[in-house]
Amino acid sequence: MSRIASDGAPRALGPYAQAVVAGDLVFCSGQVGIDPASGALVPGGIAAETARVLENLGAVLRAAGLGLADVVKTTVYLTDLSEFAAMNEVYGRYFPLPHPARATVQVARLPAGARVEIEPAAVRGAVHEREARAPLRAVGPGRASQFRLPNGTVIG
Repeated sequence: MSRIASDGAPRALGPYAQAVVAGDLVFCSGQVGIDPASGALVPGGIAAETARVLENLGAVLRAAGLGLADVVKTTVYLTDLSEFAAMNEVYGRYFPLPHPARATVQVARLPAGARVEIEPAAVRGAVHEREARAPLRAVGPGRASQFRLPNGTVIG
């Protein structure tokens, strides 16, 4: 197991890592919307916090040689589920199809007075595995032996 650290995300405060790598799996610690440059929670509400959280997580994943497209599961913690729609709208812009599995729960409080925390797990090669498992589509009439993968590659 190895530890991952990125200057593009708030540093770990305490006995934990921003992320750890175990084989092909990368487990990230939850991130809140703290700006790594200022050390302060970003202003602007749930949408701004969610965007900062996902930028922070992207930085941690890049330090591990991955990206948000490699995330297979997230857990989202909200202090108010009535803000789910606003969080979800921003979240959807950051994760490409097919979206990762997700659990969302309401909690009483989060560090630094944050409204949202997101904790992802990623897998090396997840993007390629998802494309390989995606359904094939016939390219066109009379071309039954050719198929198009979701990434646009034509095979056959």
